[in-house]
Amino acid sequence: MLQPILKINLTSGETSSYDVPPEWQKDFLGGASLAARLLYTTLTPELTAFDEDAPLLLLNGPLTGSLGPTVGRFVVCGLSPATGLWAEANCGGFWGPELRMAGYDGLWITGRAQGRVYLWLTGGRLEVRDASALWGQDTYQLQESVRGEVGVANARVAGIGVAGENGVLFAGIFCDNGRTAGRTGLGAVMGAKSLKAIAVKGHLKAPLSENEIYKPIRSASNKALRTDTQTGVLQDLGTSGVTDYADYLGSLPKMYYTLGEIDNIDKVSGSTMKETILVGTSACQGCVIACGRVVNLGDGQKRKGPEYETVVGLGPNLMIRDLSAITRLMELCDRYGMDTISTGNTIGCAMHLFDRGIISEADTGGIILKWGDEATVAELIHLTARREGFGALLAQGSRRMAKHFGAEEEAVQVNGLEVAYHDPRGVSGMALVYATSPRGACHNQSDYFFVEWGQAEEAVGLKFYNRHAGAEKAGNVAIHQNWRTVFNSLVMCIFANVPPQTQVDLINAACDYNFSIADMMQAGERGWTIKRAINNRRGLTRANDKLPKAFLEPYETGGSAGYVPPFAEMLEAYYEARGWDKSTGRPSKAKLLELNLVDVADDLY
Repeated sequence: MLQPILKINLTSGETSSYDVPPEWQKDFLGGASLAARLLYTTLTPELTAFDEDAPLLLLNGPLTGSLGPTVGRFVVCGLSPATGLWAEANCGGFWGPELRMAGYDGLWITGRAQGRVYLWLTGGRLEVRDASALWGQDTYQLQESVRGEVGVANARVAGIGVAGENGVLFAGIFCDNGRTAGRTGLGAVMGAKSLKAIAVKGHLKAPLSENEIYKPIRSASNKALRTDTQTGVLQDLGTSGVTDYADYLGSLPKMYYTLGEIDNIDKVSGSTMKETILVGTSACQGCVIACGRVVNLGDGQKRKGPEYETVVGLGPNLMIRDLSAITRLMELCDRYGMDTISTGNTIGCAMHLFDRGIISEADTGGIILKWGDEATVAELIHLTARREGFGALLAQGSRRMAKHFGAEEEAVQVNGLEVAYHDPRGVSGMALVYATSPRGACHNQSDYFFVEWGQAEEAVGLKFYNRHAGAEKAGNVAIHQNWRTVFNSLVMCIFANVPPQTQVDLINAACDYNFSIADMMQAGERGWTIKRAINNRRGLTRANDKLPKAFLEPYETGGSAGYVPPFAEMLEAYYEARGWDKSTGRPSKAKLLELNLVDVADDLY
């Protein structure tokens, strides 16, 4: 069960302890789903992300810090400045477990500080401290500076860089030197609150760590995970170990989603990284997978290495095929505090428009937007984080930037969130995933491409369909979304190949429930549905559930040449499977009542 949430009003300085109702914990488990339940009444249609009353909720799951399989994680939730819709971002590292050991499972932050501040939580006491000297520091410097100020070398620090301070709409919140709650722009929300960092140090044992029922299940699940085939690949090659296969299937984007194949794509593979710059691995708290990369670029310095999304987004997407260059660009983004997916996508969009003569040197301040040029991309990253010159447009994300030039349809985004790097022309289920995700185009709400590759977990009702199948797989996508919503509630890493029954056993032991797999999956559906309802209240309709133009134009070459997803038919079947109203895009009243979302049904109907 979850510990209390500490509510903090930065305007008044008032704090209070909030106990989550037990029935909400059981219905939503924790993490992002519970955050949606908690914030449902707060996220009114009139609220904007930068309003003083806009919430920023950092929340654990019921297993966080318990040393269970890949559960050293937390979520950050609220309202996205990029999309105007539900925002959530998932983060690993050690910060979430440290918060739990400090006696809380969440921080619910509202208001805006009068000056620049950071928070220091330890020993059950919260201090609001002056952050004037920290403003302008990058996310790596910040963590060291805050530890020095509080005098605790092993304090855990989550904070923002210059991008968050300047309100870049894809700024993230960073901890543990590169672990990030990256998507949906919540770093900009933190900056709007004049909040630079949150430091925590716990002295308590995390609940469940020695629980006699939970402990043997935890140990057995970690042992099984340690020997799992997928774990072996991730540990050996990292997440970029899939680049070769994704390219073979035609699902790895290149040159801003316009080319089906390019030369030398193997230069950015996980195996090439291992053979050239890899010198070690890193892991989040209690994780047996250790998918994190540690690299050396020849300067004798160990640094964080890029994962798949960054490799592709700052690599082939921009026609760069040099892992050292990609690593340097990634570190720039990390230090400034920007999401690499949206950064790569937005810069790619600008280059695409430049190629077509829609953007000129007069617009860019004299910069020639050259594909494959590290120096050009680095300059654009600097300008974006500082909101200087052309960077002020890039800082608004691809949709707003493209709209400024009358070319919004060229931006590869959904509802204002840039698409990740799994092209649905190669794996068609991702078309529905991107179009219906509650936070805009997102692969973490459902990494359905794994199902397309054969990981169809029968215990939750998943079946295997051809990667270019259409409407027949719509219900399958919905099931997978529900299941991944459970992961984001526990909060468990989606890279963990943990069987559903083991997940149920962990939940029951940790929370003293009597869940079945069906109960767990219904909790996932409930979480997915309340996020949809939040967006419906904020004006989202069926018309929002669409794909960018690029995905409806076939590649001429590559593993998915000539194919586009039959999206209209897929969406119709998806609504049927979900029990959503096909005219409004809302969950039906019957579906809401079935999920015991009575107050939500009253609001929407």
